[in-house]
Amino acid sequence: MVELGRLLGMRLQAGDVVLLSGDLGAGKTTFMRGVGEGLGVRGPVTSPTFVIARRHPSQVGGPDLIHADAYRLGSAGEFEDLDLDDDTAVVCVEWGRDRAEGLGQRRLEIDIEPTASGRLVTITGIGREVPL
Repeated sequence: MVELGRLLGMRLQAGDVVLLSGDLGAGKTTFMRGVGEGLGVRGPVTSPTFVIARRHPSQVGGPDLIHADAYRLGSAGEFEDLDLDDDTAVVCVEWGRDRAEGLGQRRLEIDIEPTASGRLVTITGIGREVPL
């Protein structure tokens, strides 16, 4: 999961929006660790469940990473109140489906599903191509 996240992170650009879905323990935060590595951001990328959102500054002159977790939010309105729409950063939201679609008409939606042999990852481009 980390390697796939890293590969995607190396291709993301400022203004990109990524929504991640999957059951608890599916690997969303592990995937995001790789995205952070690929973007070259500072600090360990950990689950922002209790802080809701965390900004990781770039160490390599690229875009910052805004990593949010909408799990505890009740509605899209609550998410919009966080004001995370930032064209200078890559915005990634765990549990974002049905809460964070307003961040971008152009986005990637990533579903992670545990299987008997590992993980099934489905990446769908909404209004854009998947950069892999």
